[in-house]
Amino acid sequence: MDTEADLLEAARRADRGAFDRLVRPYQSELRAHCYRMLGALHDAEDALQEALLGAWRGLAGFEGRSSVRAWLYRIATNACLRLIKQRPKRLLPRDFHPAANPGDPLADPIDGEVFVEPYPEEDWDPQRRFELRESVELAFIAALQHLPGTQRAVLILREVLAFSAAEVADALGTSVASVNSALQRARKTLDEHAPSQSQQATLRALGEEAERALVADFVAAWERADVPALLDLLAEDARFTMPPLPAWFDGRDDVARFLAGNVFATPWRLVPVRAAGQLAFACYQRHPDGVFRIGCVNVLTLRGKRIAEIIGFLDPKMYAGFGLPETLP
Repeated sequence: MDTEADLLEAARRADRGAFDRLVRPYQSELRAHCYRMLGALHDAEDALQEALLGAWRGLAGFEGRSSVRAWLYRIATNACLRLIKQRPKRLLPRDFHPAANPGDPLADPIDGEVFVEPYPEEDWDPQRRFELRESVELAFIAALQHLPGTQRAVLILREVLAFSAAEVADALGTSVASVNSALQRARKTLDEHAPSQSQQATLRALGEEAERALVADFVAAWERADVPALLDLLAEDARFTMPPLPAWFDGRDDVARFLAGNVFATPWRLVPVRAAGQLAFACYQRHPDGVFRIGCVNVLTLRGKRIAEIIGFLDPKMYAGFGLPETLP
């Protein structure tokens, strides 16, 4: 079997197959890194492809003073920083607009790519799945987007990926002192926007049996259009959000009014999935022809034993990344 050094030497001789084998073990984690930086899967794919092309073209300049992994992360991070300058930062509707009245007509979807998207877990290394989940939770990703690009890169490289300050300084073309200063500012901003407890910690405290019961209760209540049963699962200050629609609803009563008056006008079927390291459901809506077609992916945020937020992602372009069928049999 070829070693990494063998593959690198062959790639330098313009062997594209050797290059592909060289970078393949890192592609999944690089994609997740680009997602943390950019907040959306297809943006991450754009950055990853740009990074891999840059790595292929820049092989002659790689002198081996760092590991191949660190070299690839440097290229990917800088590809992300270039995209951050070109594209608006992605947040959630509640970061842009006040809560809506559930009795008012819904506003049109917002054009453009302005909202964070959940990250599917399909291509993750099973051995690293646990450690990855916490770093792609929606609240953490949305909080990261409040940071300037360089601070975002520093915090992710230092605190998520555990690169040294010297390695980060080399990747960003700056000094160790600048890296440490950026990290301090980034931590302060993140503390203002990120929750005090991760969803992974919440799920561990909940326990597997209670988690299974919550999933079953949520599916049953949604498929029965049982608003009182859903209310029993929600926190008093629960929120319901539907990007790319700007409207979101604040508080259990307003969420219930909106669900009863709008969402449950037609039957639904739900399929549990994992998205952004959180409980999630592919939601299929019955159309007039009787076929259940995918209508959204609901991602739940828990607080204790209650649901604190439901984010219903409505953009069909997002579903392909989850490998979801368009219809249910």
